[in-house]
Amino acid sequence: MLILLYKHIFTQVAILIYLQTMISITPQEVSTAKLHSYLLSAVSPRPIAFASTMDEDGNVNLSPFSFFNVFSANPPILIFSPARRVRDNTTKHTLENVLKTKEVVINIVNFEMVQQMSLSSTEYPDGVNEFVKSGLTQVASEMIKPPRVGEAPVQFECKVNDVIALGAEGGAGNLIIAEVVKLHIKESILDAEGKIDAVKIDTVARMGANWYNRSKEGMFEVLKPIRTMGIGVDALPTSIRNSTVLTGNDLGILGNSEKIPTEEEVREFVKMGIDKCPHINVANKENTQKQAQEMLQKGIVFDAFRLLLAIDLMNIKQ
Repeated sequence: MLILLYKHIFTQVAILIYLQTMISITPQEVSTAKLHSYLLSAVSPRPIAFASTMDEDGNVNLSPFSFFNVFSANPPILIFSPARRVRDNTTKHTLENVLKTKEVVINIVNFEMVQQMSLSSTEYPDGVNEFVKSGLTQVASEMIKPPRVGEAPVQFECKVNDVIALGAEGGAGNLIIAEVVKLHIKESILDAEGKIDAVKIDTVARMGANWYNRSKEGMFEVLKPIRTMGIGVDALPTSIRNSTVLTGNDLGILGNSEKIPTEEEVREFVKMGIDKCPHINVANKENTQKQAQEMLQKGIVFDAFRLLLAIDLMNIKQ
């Protein structure tokens, strides 16, 4: 009897400790922004629908969404949800285009294009082509009008069956039910049996805040362009855009900069920065670009940008 009493007391204490370590939230009692943050951080990692659409006048839009998944194979159905903006309750161009044209391409995002994908989420003005700003390749679709992302390992051409509005306030989702009419798969991601290899496709998924998850290596961080307006890959000097060293991700990071360093800032870096960093070797263009690439991977973006611009300033040869 005494043993049973001890067990009961122990259980009650354990429950009390458990309850003290939890917070309980009623959705209506917190701000939408805070609830949104909890949802995105808890329900993760989430796959990314990189949606390309076109308006009635032929203007192209490209934007990523992480409220996304596959829901049926016969018929093949993908569903993603562009939510109304929390800050001002406006709708996104993707939703507006889909409601008018009923067509969308859902491109799958892998690690090689994650920085360019992130850059495309910048709130550029209406009519700006995110393909151009992000430096991604626009490829014609075969069954529908919106173009595909050439760099995406898998691209789904879709007809929109229905759009279901889940609410009218900021943060409310809009379920876009899209039926796949044609899919395109890069042969390089297939295994010997013709199946998609999970390692080769190297997909990335969205988590909370600035965090992503790479399927084969785990978590990494990408600064989301919420309060900035990146210049875009198209605004980078030709010598940088045409580099054989810099990757799409490198260009995406540079394109997310708010401005191009001035000649004075580059000269200052040449005078102060390089002199104080003997490990930086500017013997030739390729070596210099590789060193700038290493700086970009460490998050030293402004100095990497200045180093790349110094190549032309100092007339560094290949």
